[in-house]
Amino acid sequence: MLTEHPKVEAMQSWPAPNIPTLPGQGPQLRLYDTADRQVRPVAAGPTATMYVCGITPYDATHLGHAATYLTFDLVYRLWLDAGHTVHYVQNITDVDDPLFERAARDGLDWRALGDRETQLFREDMTALRVLPPHDYVAATDAIGEVVEVVEKMLASGAAYVVDDPQYPDVYYRADATVQFGYESGYDRETMLRLFGERGGDPDRAGKGDELDALLWRAHRPGEPSWPSPFGPGRPGWHVECSAIALSRIGTGLDIQGGGSDLIFPHHEFSAAHAESVTGERRFARHYVHAGMIGWDGHKMSKSRGNLVLVSRLLADGVDPGAIRLGLLAGHYRADRYWSQQVLDEANARLERWRHATTMPGGPDATDVIARVRQYLADDLDTPKALAALDGWADDAIGYGGHDPSAPRAVATAIDALLGVEL
Repeated sequence: MLTEHPKVEAMQSWPAPNIPTLPGQGPQLRLYDTADRQVRPVAAGPTATMYVCGITPYDATHLGHAATYLTFDLVYRLWLDAGHTVHYVQNITDVDDPLFERAARDGLDWRALGDRETQLFREDMTALRVLPPHDYVAATDAIGEVVEVVEKMLASGAAYVVDDPQYPDVYYRADATVQFGYESGYDRETMLRLFGERGGDPDRAGKGDELDALLWRAHRPGEPSWPSPFGPGRPGWHVECSAIALSRIGTGLDIQGGGSDLIFPHHEFSAAHAESVTGERRFARHYVHAGMIGWDGHKMSKSRGNLVLVSRLLADGVDPGAIRLGLLAGHYRADRYWSQQVLDEANARLERWRHATTMPGGPDATDVIARVRQYLADDLDTPKALAALDGWADDAIGYGGHDPSAPRAVATAIDALLGVEL
């Protein structure tokens, strides 16, 4: 099935929530950088740029997804509070093996399945008050950009076509850049293990190295394909993100972000692809990764069938603000577990804050807002930020206060910085 690729309009993201503006300006953001293994300042210019990997739309949004997108929602909000404008790009991997496999299992057209799950994701993000990306780009809408990037890599020798007359796939040479491996810091043995576990094909015959990554999959029967100078086919996973980031943002990306399970191979290779084309030493100034969310002692994943779905929680009447607070109760880089206790504590916190911010007066808000700003700017320390707000709320409820403007000021700060509407 050969698919033509006409020029199409950008994919629609979702409506942006209103964000109140706080007096003054927040401090500059510091984040842990995966490549440098330390917390350091994010040196963004007037327009801060961020690329965060999006979903493969073959199932509903679970809390692991939500935790990742909430992490970068906080980054977005803190940049705005510090006076930056933000150019945020996110992709949708709407052409990939998991999507085809699920569509075949359920007897659906893969495009219809992708459209359905992408729409559900939009609805979940809207309910959670996550700020939408400026560019929301489906892989199927970026085929031309992918082809251009692959052509450049073939021309420079960073890529090659395997000697297979039936399926002449195009591969990236893992040694095409001398710095390959700097983002993850993993040794070769770890790379090979994760490559095999996370969508790689180390045993593919004809490859120059087991770690070489697929750039263009030659057309197979029953799969969609697009024309290219190197034959009909479809993009590999990693190059889609390289091409979209380069075409929408360009070089000098401030943050490449996603879940920690993307560090290798996905982010390592997408960065390497871009670096081999641009000649830059680093694709992004900061590599930022969120921890995994577990349930019942395991990572939450579709393969385990232990997902807690955002849409299910919402359908059960759970307040979106409680979902946010439950996920923000732990530090974004930590692997952590969701449970009924986490949700109960989040609901209790939400009700306590709502009660405190509807009091006729309260303790002065200046100090607590400054501390919340500082804690969040220091590698998104949400546990400390939430604890500071808990202390203010307890004082407001227990002792009252003489400042009639304080409750509204605190509620506004919680909305602007944490995305929780009281």
